[in-house]
Amino acid sequence: MKLQLVGHNEKYALEQSLLTLFPGERPVYGEVGDGDARWAVVTMAEDAERVEFVTELGYDGKTARRAYACPLSGDGYAREGQRRHALGLSFFGAAKDALGMTPPWGSLTGVRPTKVALALLKEGGRGYADRELAETYSVTPPRRALAIEAAEAGQIAAAALAPNDISLYVGIPFCPTRCAYCSFVAQSVEKTFAAVEPYLDALCAEIEAAGAMVRERGLRVKSFYMGGGTPTTLSAAQMDRLLSALETHFDFAGLAELTIEAGRPDTITADKLRVLRAHNATRLSVNPQSMNDAVLSAIGRRHTADDIRRAMTLVRAAGFPHVNMDLIAGLPEDTPASFGRSLDECLGLLADNITVHTLSLKKGSRITLEGSRIPSAEDVAQMLDYANETLRKHGYAPYYLYRQKYMSGSFENVGWARPGAESLYNIYIMEELHGILSLGAGGSTKMVGRGESGEALIRRAFNAKYPKEYIERPEKWRANLDEFAGFYRNMLERS
Repeated sequence: MKLQLVGHNEKYALEQSLLTLFPGERPVYGEVGDGDARWAVVTMAEDAERVEFVTELGYDGKTARRAYACPLSGDGYAREGQRRHALGLSFFGAAKDALGMTPPWGSLTGVRPTKVALALLKEGGRGYADRELAETYSVTPPRRALAIEAAEAGQIAAAALAPNDISLYVGIPFCPTRCAYCSFVAQSVEKTFAAVEPYLDALCAEIEAAGAMVRERGLRVKSFYMGGGTPTTLSAAQMDRLLSALETHFDFAGLAELTIEAGRPDTITADKLRVLRAHNATRLSVNPQSMNDAVLSAIGRRHTADDIRRAMTLVRAAGFPHVNMDLIAGLPEDTPASFGRSLDECLGLLADNITVHTLSLKKGSRITLEGSRIPSAEDVAQMLDYANETLRKHGYAPYYLYRQKYMSGSFENVGWARPGAESLYNIYIMEELHGILSLGAGGSTKMVGRGESGEALIRRAFNAKYPKEYIERPEKWRANLDEFAGFYRNMLERS
């Protein structure tokens, strides 16, 4: 779509709206001309107290025009948010008129729609939040309920946090094979087996340094999450070594939960599960993504639904207090009927936490590169509607959600849990309630606090992306630990 910006350069906010409302379009910037079939001219007028955006939009012969204005107040960060809010509603209004339809999340385009819901809850309560999400943002009833319930779960989690609480993440960037939908930094163990031991050596060195820093700063680890990749790609002995190092260098006495991803059932064995339970793991995440063998084959999994069933038998026998299972709506070869059967079977396997993702067509994934046949947005909507209805009927409630770019139908990822089975780590990271110290290759550390004037303050630091670089460049993670220590020294001195 040809995009012409007048009086501003708010490309990021405009592209977020474009991706949501016109998922097949990509932005091309320039002056709109008579030969352009799909275009938008977005004009901004601003003074010290007010900003207004006007969007004129054309789409295959249909045209529309919408203006939206809002007051400006606060510091530069606040004003930037107010501009983006006005731009989004202006562009959304014009697109809605031209298309004659409303997407499920209305004009909300960001990763965290719960942020808007939470602000509205604080301002006027549940009824007010629901009304504003409907009238101002055009969010459909099912999505309003998801946003409000997840925001309320975030409020409950936040109330139990202390100023010195953080969460700890450890990344294991290895998998048995690479799934077709994956764009994460994950190496196939088949190709990089020799790198696992050197990686663990480097990771244990970072764990030792990070533990010393956390103790010196007086921080408390509230939740722990080991993800990847697939952490259970490690052998039982390697997992024992890693968890022993963590227990040696971190005080886990105040942990509310300890989660290990065992995403691939072909990596789950009884001896590994015994090691995890011996180290007090309270939550295991088994991620079949589908219980349909044709779908598993299409996404490059080298296991069957029977392998998942056998793995879950081992998991139940091991006695983990909480078990999560992941499904993805919109995978190649899936249908609403077969997705429904997958969800029903996960319920029968007694997972008390079920995460329903929507396929995100990421640029680096094989699905995108090879142009795999995937279900339509209408089929994905049926899958998610079935999940919403069925999980609620079985006593599950949504407790966290987020959205990504290039999602089928512009829908969402939702964590569902029975009461008491919520993953606090997922709430903390998605609602940005406190800092997340991330160790290992590709680790994304997030520092969360308040500035001197009380404004929200978020800083990020990234470890080296690939295992080889992480092993060879320890100075990068050392610098990140120093930055984390300095950030929380300042935060705790002000609290």
